[in-house]
Amino acid sequence: MNKYGLAILLIVSQICSVMSFESTGPAFMWSPHIDMKLEETVSYQTLTSKDLAKAVMSKGSWSNIMCESKSSHQPVDVAVVFVGKELRSSDISGKVISDASLVHLLKDSFTKSNFSMAYPYVTSNVMEGTLENSLLEEFDESCDGKLGVGSIAITDSCSIEDKQFSKLSGMHSVQEYIASAMEKGMNGRTDLLVVCHRGLSSVKNLDGPHPEGDVFSELMTSLDNSGAKYAVLYVSDTYNPIPSSYQLGRLLAEAPGNASTDSVFCNGVCQIKKTLLEALFVTIVLLIILISGFCCMMGIDSPTRFETPQES
Repeated sequence: MNKYGLAILLIVSQICSVMSFESTGPAFMWSPHIDMKLEETVSYQTLTSKDLAKAVMSKGSWSNIMCESKSSHQPVDVAVVFVGKELRSSDISGKVISDASLVHLLKDSFTKSNFSMAYPYVTSNVMEGTLENSLLEEFDESCDGKLGVGSIAITDSCSIEDKQFSKLSGMHSVQEYIASAMEKGMNGRTDLLVVCHRGLSSVKNLDGPHPEGDVFSELMTSLDNSGAKYAVLYVSDTYNPIPSSYQLGRLLAEAPGNASTDSVFCNGVCQIKKTLLEALFVTIVLLIILISGFCCMMGIDSPTRFETPQES
């Protein structure tokens, strides 16, 4: 490989690394109540939301607790899917973290559980709709359309096409659902609980800012205090094309009479344009670096021929 090919290879690798960190988020799966050994605890493949759901159902053995045709000798009472939005793949090993408490809680839960699996690179496909909807669809397909769960409850901050699921508003409703489910008993079936952080209010702070780490900590505390056997899948949604009804309602409520001119809201089209502009800006910068490198190398004046040494 000549020096020009090596320069191009380095530039391409830099582009891939930058784009992968910016467009992927991590996913963690664990359970303190399932005792099963895995061949590998970390998968470094870049997965789509549907690929992640397939891996959870097969390698994570969620098919044994969610499919009607299968039964597990290690049943759990609640399978929890938490869809966050604040973490990127680079946050797991980076020094600067937007929500350090969330990362510490995830690492602590992951390392102390009997059964755990990590997927550092998960992409969100805009064409497949929201991440939570894509996960539920793949769960159902993996069970051949026969989910064997007791009930499915989702928070109203989630955007899922099926309207027949039980809707929960805020963490207070989630805590009441977990406590009520344990009091009534699970009848040997696993309940599926889907919690989406965007627009979800915290129990301690209903109106103010609600960091994702606080909301997730409240959820884990409720599960531990209830005495339920549970399995958790945390996945960070790096892209949210559909604004939640909570965010829209909050925006309208803050504008007396009509829409506030000071409020700025970025909808799905805005998000797509923003992502494209960011990618265009990065591409232009890297092209400038590439062209500058070529110019520097072309400016090197080295002789094409060397005289043969004279015999003494």
